[in-house]
Amino acid sequence: STIKRNLNHSWVTDNDPFETKQLGHPYQGSMYYGFARSAGLNYWESLGYTFAGSAMWEVAGETTFPSKNDQIASGIGGTFLGEALFRMASLVLENANGTPRFWRELSAAVISPSTGFNRLAFGERYDSIFSSRGAVYYSRFALALSTTTQDVSGPSTSTGSTEVLADFSIDYGLPGKPGYKYNRPFDYFAFQATASTENVFENVMIRGLLAGTNYQAGNNYRGVWGIYGSYDYISPQYFRISSTALSLGTTGQWWLSDTIALQGTALLGAGYAAVGTLNSVNDSDYHYGVAPQALLALRLILGQRASVDVTGREYFVTHSGTADRGGQDNIARVDVALTWRVRKQHAIAVKYLWNRRDATYSDLADTKQARATVGIYYTLLGHDWFGATEWR
Repeated sequence: STIKRNLNHSWVTDNDPFETKQLGHPYQGSMYYGFARSAGLNYWESLGYTFAGSAMWEVAGETTFPSKNDQIASGIGGTFLGEALFRMASLVLENANGTPRFWRELSAAVISPSTGFNRLAFGERYDSIFSSRGAVYYSRFALALSTTTQDVSGPSTSTGSTEVLADFSIDYGLPGKPGYKYNRPFDYFAFQATASTENVFENVMIRGLLAGTNYQAGNNYRGVWGIYGSYDYISPQYFRISSTALSLGTTGQWWLSDTIALQGTALLGAGYAAVGTLNSVNDSDYHYGVAPQALLALRLILGQRASVDVTGREYFVTHSGTADRGGQDNIARVDVALTWRVRKQHAIAVKYLWNRRDATYSDLADTKQARATVGIYYTLLGHDWFGATEWR
């Protein structure tokens, strides 16, 4: 009876707990996607599989009305997360480096469980390894102790001044390698996930090139440009935002001298976002809206000794597309990090992270929330370098 009702009912915007909607549903979508992708389908075929699987669940798997915000988070955001996880799992399988197959298979299954399931359940039928085509990648894992330097909690009911962080980041398909082509979605992508002792997931952020091409400007600059897909989940204790978006942008590398390189990404686009107060008295204290957004990320690489990273993000979440009261949110996030390689793959980093939210609604007082932190990071680099692509 509910399937029949849902097929004849318009799709709604619901307000289940934020983590369920904006983190759980994209991960659920990544599972749909991973089953299709690891069975040999390409990105676009797997997107169709994911979108259809999410729609089937919304109509026939639940007794509530089908939710359009769930469909975007699972059916679209889930493909961005799913492709990044699939690529990272494939990279583990591809780069043996003397590691026994059992541990490589287990590691890949932890990263992308649906990929691991297909490889285990179907054996040789799906045991081929997706080729990275020699993509240049820069990965790092870090543990940190972070303390608050600015504290404007607003309506948030609880805060923590000190936290322990675990962070993993990878930039895959860095531009400049001779012969490397960007003819498959996510041949370039950047992924970052940070866990916190205060609120478990501080962020999960992915951006990947969906369609584009590489280019060259002079002898020292090479890059790629096109349409990017992104999924962001950011939760800096006081507020939270999640966005699934499409952007136009570019990623490139410029050799300033024989040993100094500048890498960067610039994106401008729009998405569908959810934003609200964290640790509110109401677990559903958030809303949805159309969100123009921008990103600028720069990395100055000083030989094989150090790097300086600066990343700025801004989201303007409008009242368009909301199911409740009108209003708008402006959210900005800036992080600055200095990383110094001490020996081989071991490095120390100092990072300053600043988040701010300004919210305006006709039926509420203006809300301002801000949090800034400084952290000391032990960083394990994936290589004993900082990702500069050599092409000379």
